[in-house]
Amino acid sequence: MKIAIIGTGYVGLVSGVCFSDFGHEVVCVDKDPRKIEMLERGEVPIYEPGLDTLMAKNVEAGRLSFTLDLQSAIDGAEAVFIAVGTPTRRGDGHADLSYVMAAAEEIAKAADHYIVVVTKSTVPVGTNRKVQEVVAAANPGLEFDVASNPEFLREGAAIDDFMKPDRVVVGVETERAAKVMEDIYRPLYLRDFPIVTTDLESAEMIKYAANAFLATKITFINEIAALCEKVGANVKQVSKGMGLDGRIGNKFLHAGPGYGGSCFPKDTKALARIGQEHAAPISIVETVIKVNEDTKRRMTDKLLDLCGGSFNGKKVAVLGVTFKPNTDDMRDAPALTIVPALVGGGASVSVVDPQGRREGEALLPGVTWEEDPYAAAAGADLLVILTEWNEFRALDLKRLAGGMATARLADLRNIYAVEDAAAAGFTAYESIGRAGFSAA
Repeated sequence: MKIAIIGTGYVGLVSGVCFSDFGHEVVCVDKDPRKIEMLERGEVPIYEPGLDTLMAKNVEAGRLSFTLDLQSAIDGAEAVFIAVGTPTRRGDGHADLSYVMAAAEEIAKAADHYIVVVTKSTVPVGTNRKVQEVVAAANPGLEFDVASNPEFLREGAAIDDFMKPDRVVVGVETERAAKVMEDIYRPLYLRDFPIVTTDLESAEMIKYAANAFLATKITFINEIAALCEKVGANVKQVSKGMGLDGRIGNKFLHAGPGYGGSCFPKDTKALARIGQEHAAPISIVETVIKVNEDTKRRMTDKLLDLCGGSFNGKKVAVLGVTFKPNTDDMRDAPALTIVPALVGGGASVSVVDPQGRREGEALLPGVTWEEDPYAAAAGADLLVILTEWNEFRALDLKRLAGGMATARLADLRNIYAVEDAAAAGFTAYESIGRAGFSAA
């Protein structure tokens, strides 16, 4: 089957590569000539483990190609996936659907045969109905169906999530569209992965509800962590005790400096806005959004306490600035709140991140980028672990402490045990939801 993918961002590129690995002929389309040129050279414009190898394999097999020409991509295609951005719109919290609607109109004008227009982008409930209207208005004689097929990809594990999903959600209205989608996902049907087929609105809601629930779990354990610090409990033990309950589960119960990334901040805001518009406010989600921002600010207060109430004149080393490991994504990362607070307070900040520099140089002005954690920590007054990259999980704490001007550690991902920090020579240690210590 021939498939066209509109948009070569994170979702579009991963989906296109994986669909081609299923055996489909896939053409990925983008308006940005630089992206297409990169992709045609075999270069991947995003960081996702294993994506470059899988892409090269399918390009070589002749199943995957890239183009600026929408017309040629759609010619002969049975399905066209819209995988463009839906960022939060300035001022009102809505998802910006302008790119989705523009893509729908362009598809309609280019198509001359029956086609399924599949929305892969995360969109508010009711969007696919609007896509139907846009396509019908742009090309009244076109025979088409619309399908909703939200993505559930974790950055850093996207290929595995696509190939071995917890579920695939497909919203359709006709048997014909359902058959096309079944053929697209046939390799997963044959291996008995769950395929949830539903109406358009339910498919759209599943995506928002799932992301909001996961964001709620993260925010809940972060609030519990704050309470643990007050009452002397250990949040890691609390999380383990909670997670062993099968009704709760242990995923997303790891306390930290707040969620970020391309999905949770944007989707929680959009869901809250949808609820407000339909006079059915989602009070829990509204609170999650507020608490997450409060959590990021609370981290800054922790660092300020470790620095004796002032960042001015201090040297601070920060390990990790992407919102999570195994990605170069900086969107809404806690670092974007915490690092500017350090710089604004007068600190000299050194940053180490295996993949964050490409985006981070523009987003975090005034910092010094280092390749090595030990070089960054040399002469520092405070070391902050902000993202739990594997490279930071087995550092020589004694060497780090020995090279610092004042050996203070803020372990905001709870990577190290308090006893190990003390034994290594740190004079002060703070983490999330656990007791720390200070020689002062």
